[in-house]
Amino acid sequence: MKSIKILGSGCAKCNKLYEMTDQAASELKIEYKLEKVTDMNKFIEFGVMLTPALVVDGEVKSTGAVPSIDNLKQLINE
Repeated sequence: MKSIKILGSGCAKCNKLYEMTDQAASELKIEYKLEKVTDMNKFIEFGVMLTPALVVDGEVKSTGAVPSIDNLKQLINE
């Protein structure tokens, strides 16, 4: 099962990334757990300075942007 986290303050871009990541993972037909992380201390633990950020299985895959669905699928599968 993939562990996917969206790091962000809850802004519009963060919410959009959450929705698009959920859609991308669902389309991939994989087992996954998706969670929002709003604790800034966790951002620091991951070394994230720009949000929203996408973290897959503990590895930061994207920061400061909302990638396309196709790009999200690629990032999730890496």
